[in-house]
Amino acid sequence: MSKNVDEIEDNLSIGIIGCGWLGKALAASLLDKNISVLATSSKIANVEKLNQQGINAQQLTLPADKTQLVHHDIFTKQSLVIAITPQFKQGRADYAEKITQLVSAAQQRGLVQRIILLSSTAIYHGLEGNVDEENSLNFSTEKVQVFNTAEQTVLNFSKQEAKQDSKQGTVIRLAGLVGPERHPGKFILANKTLSNSTAPVNLIHQQDAVGLIESLMQINSPQGIFNGVSDTHISKEQYYQVAAKALMLDPPLFGPEKINETRRVVSGEKAKHVLSYKFIYPDLLTWL
Repeated sequence: MSKNVDEIEDNLSIGIIGCGWLGKALAASLLDKNISVLATSSKIANVEKLNQQGINAQQLTLPADKTQLVHHDIFTKQSLVIAITPQFKQGRADYAEKITQLVSAAQQRGLVQRIILLSSTAIYHGLEGNVDEENSLNFSTEKVQVFNTAEQTVLNFSKQEAKQDSKQGTVIRLAGLVGPERHPGKFILANKTLSNSTAPVNLIHQQDAVGLIESLMQINSPQGIFNGVSDTHISKEQYYQVAAKALMLDPPLFGPEKINETRRVVSGEKAKHVLSYKFIYPDLLTWL
């Protein structure tokens, strides 16, 4: 965990918008530190479960009526963590619109001091080789365009109202998430034949994702874009073979290699150095 984790601001209140698998782990960690948390979910059943688990939660559905949205209790919190998913696979194309609504409501309410967007390393789609936060993006696909619009909206949060220079917007581009209930071996069960066997993996453990988010809640924490990814970049074939063995499953099958398959390695060095963050699980083979 970050060596400065004890420097999280006193009396800090956090709003977690879209409190799913990662959000719940973040909420539990913050509550253990006696930090006030309010979580939201679009589904009332999830809201009820969160409240039953001791996490104060309310329903928030997006896109929303702008007049009503600004009065939601989530915008009374000092820091917001936006953890909603784009839902591209479900045919949704309104992710950037949702982020814009949230940032606008926070700006209008005038109480939120920091917004942290949980983005994705999928924004590097179309890039090859070693990539980091300084790489120019490939905007040939709509997905990258949407991610970028959402990120820029959050990053501009601090610039939208000159009278409140303390406001900040930060983006964490998270790699593929693994951890409790998300063992990669289970991915093999759902996908009998995997593709792109020689491509490197880009993954991060849930606990390290939480640790990085908390690092950005500290006093004088920096603004900007940070990748959240472990040091493990072996091939998919190697990684999922070990994952299968860990769960005593048959080795995964890999389909034929496709032309122009991605060979991308996402660097997490900036987060480690700038945030002084030490990964709990830098080697995800050892975790398996």
